[in-house]
Amino acid sequence: MAGPYVIRGSVSLPEAELTWRFSRSSGPGGQHVNTSDSQVELRFDLAGTEALPPVWKERALQRLAGRLVDGVVVVRSSEHRSQWRNRESAAVRLASLLAEATAPPPRPRKPTRIPRGINERRLQEKKQRAQTKRGRSGRDWT
Repeated sequence: MAGPYVIRGSVSLPEAELTWRFSRSSGPGGQHVNTSDSQVELRFDLAGTEALPPVWKERALQRLAGRLVDGVVVVRSSEHRSQWRNRESAAVRLASLLAEATAPPPRPRKPTRIPRGINERRLQEKKQRAQTKRGRSGRDWT
């Protein structure tokens, strides 16, 4: 493994709180595929962890509510043919998922006013366009 997976700042995923499960992966792979457990399932107990600050933990529990099963986040990886690469992929995916879930909410958008000159120009163009279309009617031609 590449060491601790940083979520954000000095907070990282503690290796002791990660639970790994391995199983046979589906798809092509030749003769070796029938004997190797290359699919990785990584579990992280989000509700019971002490590694995250309380504010982050609350935010993540709220944002990941649809993905949690009894407070546990599960990430599966089977895109690579080697177990080691799938472990790396699952850990990185979990770290990025937690980083996104614990991120502070974006600043509220400050509404801006449209300058008066732009609005007047737009209304003037609308009047001009209406005048052009009004001139196309065939009422006066008889």
